[in-house]
Amino acid sequence: MKTNKILKINGTVIDKSHLESHLQKIASNHNLNNKSQKETYPVPHMIENFQTIHQVYNLLNEHLKLGISIHPAGEWLLDNLYIIEETVKQIQKELTLKKYTNFVGIANGPYKGFARIYVIASEIVAYTDNKIEKNDLEDYLASYQTKKTLSMEEIWNIGIFLQIAIIENIREICEKIYSCQIQKYKAESITERLVENKIKQDQHFKINQIKKLEKDAFCDMKYPFIEYMSYILKRYGKKGYSYLKALEEAVEMTR
Repeated sequence: MKTNKILKINGTVIDKSHLESHLQKIASNHNLNNKSQKETYPVPHMIENFQTIHQVYNLLNEHLKLGISIHPAGEWLLDNLYIIEETVKQIQKELTLKKYTNFVGIANGPYKGFARIYVIASEIVAYTDNKIEKNDLEDYLASYQTKKTLSMEEIWNIGIFLQIAIIENIREICEKIYSCQIQKYKAESITERLVENKIKQDQHFKINQIKKLEKDAFCDMKYPFIEYMSYILKRYGKKGYSYLKALEEAVEMTR
Protein backbone atom coordinates (compact mmCIF):
# COMPACT_ATOMS: atom_id res chain seq x y z
CA MET A 1 0.00 0.00 0.00
CA LYS A 2 1.41 3.37 -1.05
CA THR A 3 1.85 5.79 1.83
CA ASN A 4 1.12 9.49 1.56
CA LYS A 5 3.99 11.93 1.13
CA ILE A 6 4.51 14.36 4.01
CA LEU A 7 5.25 18.02 3.42
CA LYS A 8 8.02 19.19 5.72
CA ILE A 9 9.40 22.72 5.46
CA ASN A 10 11.98 23.80 8.03
CA GLY A 11 12.46 27.50 8.53
CA THR A 12 13.42 30.13 11.05
CA VAL A 13 11.60 33.38 11.69
CA ILE A 14 12.50 36.09 9.19
CA ASP A 15 11.15 39.62 8.82
CA LYS A 16 8.27 40.45 6.52
CA SER A 17 10.31 41.91 3.64
CA HIS A 18 12.59 38.86 3.51
CA LEU A 19 9.61 36.50 3.50
CA GLU A 20 8.01 38.48 0.67
CA SER A 21 11.25 38.17 -1.32
CA HIS A 22 11.37 34.45 -0.54
CA LEU A 23 7.82 33.97 -1.83
CA GLN A 24 8.66 35.83 -5.04
CA LYS A 25 11.66 33.56 -5.53
CA ILE A 26 9.76 30.31 -5.03
CA ALA A 27 7.00 31.58 -7.34
CA SER A 28 9.59 32.06 -10.07
CA ASN A 29 10.85 28.51 -9.51
CA HIS A 30 7.44 26.83 -9.48
CA ASN A 31 6.43 24.80 -12.52
CA LEU A 32 2.78 23.85 -12.30
CA ASN A 33 0.34 21.03 -13.06
CA ASN A 34 -3.42 21.32 -13.36
CA LYS A 35 -3.91 18.92 -10.44
CA SER A 36 -2.21 17.79 -7.24
CA GLN A 37 -1.26 14.17 -6.62
CA LYS A 38 -3.47 12.15 -4.29
CA GLU A 39 -0.35 10.76 -2.57
CA THR A 40 0.24 14.25 -1.13
CA TYR A 41 -3.24 14.53 0.45
CA PRO A 42 -2.44 15.97 3.93
CA VAL A 43 -5.50 14.95 5.96
CA PRO A 44 -4.31 11.46 7.06
CA HIS A 45 -1.05 12.89 8.42
CA MET A 46 -2.94 15.74 10.10
CA ILE A 47 -5.05 13.14 11.94
CA GLU A 48 -1.85 11.36 13.07
CA ASN A 49 -0.52 14.70 14.29
CA PHE A 50 -3.65 15.26 16.34
CA GLN A 51 -3.39 11.79 17.89
CA THR A 52 0.14 12.66 19.06
CA ILE A 53 -1.08 16.01 20.41
CA HIS A 54 -3.88 14.25 22.30
CA GLN A 55 -1.45 11.74 23.83
CA VAL A 56 0.64 14.59 25.19
CA TYR A 57 -2.52 16.27 26.49
CA ASN A 58 -3.38 13.09 28.42
CA LEU A 59 0.16 12.90 29.83
CA LEU A 60 -0.05 16.51 31.03
CA ASN A 61 -3.32 15.78 32.83
CA GLU A 62 -1.70 12.80 34.56
CA HIS A 63 1.25 14.96 35.63
CA LEU A 64 -1.06 17.65 36.99
CA LYS A 65 -2.64 15.03 39.26
CA LEU A 66 0.83 13.89 40.37
CA GLY A 67 1.91 17.45 41.17
CA ILE A 68 4.59 17.62 38.46
CA SER A 69 5.09 21.11 37.08
CA ILE A 70 3.85 21.62 33.53
CA HIS A 71 5.87 23.07 30.66
CA PRO A 72 4.48 26.58 29.81
CA ALA A 73 3.54 25.45 26.31
CA GLY A 74 1.79 22.50 27.93
CA GLU A 75 -0.46 24.87 29.87
CA TRP A 76 -1.54 26.39 26.56
CA LEU A 77 -2.30 22.91 25.21
CA LEU A 78 -4.43 22.03 28.23
CA ASP A 79 -6.54 25.14 27.64
CA ASN A 80 -6.81 24.86 23.86
CA LEU A 81 -7.01 21.19 22.86
CA TYR A 82 -10.73 21.51 22.12
CA ILE A 83 -9.99 24.23 19.53
CA ILE A 84 -7.44 21.99 17.79
CA GLU A 85 -9.90 19.09 17.86
CA GLU A 86 -12.71 21.15 16.32
CA THR A 87 -10.32 22.46 13.66
CA VAL A 88 -9.25 18.93 12.72
CA LYS A 89 -12.87 17.79 12.42
CA GLN A 90 -13.76 20.79 10.25
CA ILE A 91 -10.79 20.24 7.92
CA GLN A 92 -11.67 16.55 7.57
CA LYS A 93 -15.16 17.58 6.49
CA GLU A 94 -14.15 20.39 4.12
CA LEU A 95 -10.97 19.10 2.49
CA THR A 96 -11.97 15.95 0.67
CA LEU A 97 -9.46 14.06 -1.47
CA LYS A 98 -11.35 15.13 -4.60
CA LYS A 99 -11.23 18.79 -3.59
CA TYR A 100 -7.54 18.57 -2.75
CA THR A 101 -6.47 16.97 -6.04
CA ASN A 102 -8.30 19.68 -7.99
CA PHE A 103 -5.91 22.32 -6.67
CA VAL A 104 -3.04 23.38 -8.93
CA GLY A 105 -0.01 21.19 -8.15
CA ILE A 106 3.75 21.71 -8.12
CA ALA A 107 5.43 19.96 -11.08
CA ASN A 108 9.09 20.22 -10.05
CA GLY A 109 11.48 20.27 -7.11
CA PRO A 110 11.24 18.71 -3.63
CA TYR A 111 7.52 19.50 -3.30
CA LYS A 112 6.51 17.93 -6.59
CA GLY A 113 2.92 16.71 -6.52
CA PHE A 114 1.80 18.83 -3.57
CA ALA A 115 -0.94 21.43 -3.97
CA ARG A 116 0.71 24.77 -4.63
CA ILE A 117 -1.42 26.60 -2.06
CA TYR A 118 -0.47 24.00 0.58
CA VAL A 119 3.22 24.61 -0.13
CA ILE A 120 2.77 28.40 0.05
CA ALA A 121 0.85 28.14 3.34
CA SER A 122 3.53 25.87 4.82
CA GLU A 123 6.28 28.26 3.72
CA ILE A 124 4.50 31.16 5.43
CA VAL A 125 3.99 29.20 8.67
CA ALA A 126 7.60 27.95 8.66
CA TYR A 127 9.06 31.45 8.44
CA THR A 128 6.63 33.26 10.79
CA ASP A 129 6.50 30.78 13.70
CA ASN A 130 2.68 30.62 13.35
CA LYS A 131 2.27 34.37 13.89
CA ILE A 132 0.32 35.54 10.84
CA GLU A 133 -1.69 38.75 10.69
CA LYS A 134 -4.46 39.17 8.09
CA ASN A 135 -2.85 42.21 6.43
CA ASP A 136 0.53 40.50 6.32
CA LEU A 137 -1.03 37.41 4.72
CA GLU A 138 -2.54 39.56 1.99
CA ASP A 139 0.88 41.07 1.33
CA TYR A 140 2.53 37.63 1.24
CA LEU A 141 0.06 36.41 -1.38
CA ALA A 142 0.50 39.63 -3.36
CA SER A 143 4.28 39.07 -3.34
CA TYR A 144 3.88 35.56 -4.72
CA GLN A 145 1.52 36.87 -7.40
CA THR A 146 4.10 39.31 -8.75
CA LYS A 147 5.55 36.19 -10.42
CA LYS A 148 2.67 33.68 -10.64
CA THR A 149 -1.10 34.19 -10.43
CA LEU A 150 -3.15 32.32 -7.82
CA SER A 151 -6.71 31.21 -8.51
CA MET A 152 -9.58 32.50 -6.39
CA GLU A 153 -10.16 28.92 -5.22
CA GLU A 154 -6.61 28.80 -3.86
CA ILE A 155 -6.92 32.17 -2.12
CA TRP A 156 -10.29 31.27 -0.57
CA ASN A 157 -8.88 28.03 0.84
CA ILE A 158 -5.48 29.13 2.11
CA GLY A 159 -6.88 29.25 5.66
CA ILE A 160 -7.38 25.47 5.66
CA PHE A 161 -3.78 24.86 4.63
CA LEU A 162 -2.41 27.36 7.13
CA GLN A 163 -4.27 25.44 9.85
CA ILE A 164 -2.85 22.11 8.65
CA ALA A 165 0.69 23.54 8.75
CA ILE A 166 0.12 25.03 12.22
CA ILE A 167 -1.14 21.68 13.54
CA GLU A 168 2.09 20.12 12.23
CA ASN A 169 4.05 22.72 14.23
CA ILE A 170 1.98 22.09 17.35
CA ARG A 171 2.76 18.38 17.09
CA GLU A 172 6.49 19.16 16.93
CA ILE A 173 6.19 21.35 20.03
CA CYS A 174 4.24 18.58 21.77
CA GLU A 175 7.09 16.14 21.15
CA LYS A 176 9.41 18.49 23.03
CA ILE A 177 6.86 18.96 25.83
CA TYR A 178 6.50 15.19 26.13
CA SER A 179 10.25 14.67 26.44
CA CYS A 180 10.56 17.43 29.06
CA GLN A 181 7.72 15.98 31.11
CA ILE A 182 9.19 12.47 31.02
CA GLN A 183 12.50 13.81 32.34
CA LYS A 184 10.64 15.52 35.19
CA TYR A 185 8.84 12.28 35.98
CA LYS A 186 12.16 10.41 36.08
CA ALA A 187 13.62 13.04 38.41
CA GLU A 188 10.64 12.68 40.75
CA SER A 189 11.00 8.90 40.70
CA ILE A 190 14.70 9.00 41.56
CA THR A 191 14.29 11.42 44.47
CA GLU A 192 11.31 9.48 45.79
CA ARG A 193 13.40 6.31 45.96
CA LEU A 194 16.74 7.74 47.05
CA VAL A 195 15.92 10.78 49.17
CA GLU A 196 12.60 9.68 50.68
CA ASN A 197 13.57 5.98 50.77
CA LYS A 198 10.05 4.92 49.84
CA ILE A 199 9.42 1.24 49.31
CA LYS A 200 8.09 0.14 45.94
CA GLN A 201 4.50 -0.22 47.11
CA ASP A 202 4.40 3.39 48.34
CA GLN A 203 5.98 4.99 45.30
CA HIS A 204 3.90 7.36 43.18
CA PHE A 205 6.43 7.70 40.34
CA LYS A 206 7.13 4.26 38.90
CA ILE A 207 9.54 4.23 35.97
CA ASN A 208 7.88 1.19 34.42
CA GLN A 209 4.64 3.18 34.19
CA ILE A 210 6.08 5.80 31.86
CA LYS A 211 4.03 5.74 28.70
CA LYS A 212 5.98 6.23 25.50
CA LEU A 213 4.72 7.71 22.29
CA GLU A 214 5.30 5.52 19.27
CA LYS A 215 8.46 7.44 18.40
CA ASP A 216 11.64 7.25 20.45
CA ALA A 217 13.18 10.18 22.31
CA PHE A 218 12.75 13.30 20.24
CA CYS A 219 15.83 15.22 21.34
CA ASP A 220 18.64 15.34 23.87
CA MET A 221 16.81 16.07 27.12
CA LYS A 222 19.82 15.93 29.47
CA TYR A 223 19.54 19.56 30.57
CA PRO A 224 15.81 19.60 31.36
CA PHE A 225 16.40 16.55 33.56
CA ILE A 226 19.30 18.20 35.39
CA GLU A 227 17.42 21.46 35.84
CA TYR A 228 14.32 19.78 37.28
CA MET A 229 16.31 17.36 39.44
CA SER A 230 18.19 20.32 40.93
CA TYR A 231 14.86 22.08 41.59
CA ILE A 232 13.44 19.01 43.41
CA LEU A 233 16.53 18.45 45.55
CA LYS A 234 16.54 22.08 46.66
CA ARG A 235 12.99 21.57 47.96
CA TYR A 236 14.33 19.03 50.44
CA GLY A 237 16.78 21.48 52.03
CA LYS A 238 19.49 19.78 54.10
CA LYS A 239 18.05 16.36 53.38
CA GLY A 240 18.75 16.76 49.67
CA TYR A 241 22.06 18.62 49.96
CA SER A 242 24.37 15.63 49.50
CA TYR A 243 22.43 14.49 46.44
CA LEU A 244 22.47 18.01 45.00
CA LYS A 245 26.22 18.18 45.47
CA ALA A 246 26.66 14.80 43.75
CA LEU A 247 24.50 16.01 40.87
CA GLU A 248 26.54 19.19 40.47
CA GLU A 249 29.79 17.18 40.48
CA ALA A 250 28.39 14.81 37.84
CA VAL A 251 27.41 17.77 35.66
CA GLU A 252 30.87 19.31 35.97
CA MET A 253 32.44 16.03 34.83
CA THR A 254 30.41 16.08 31.58
CA ARG A 255 31.48 19.60 30.62
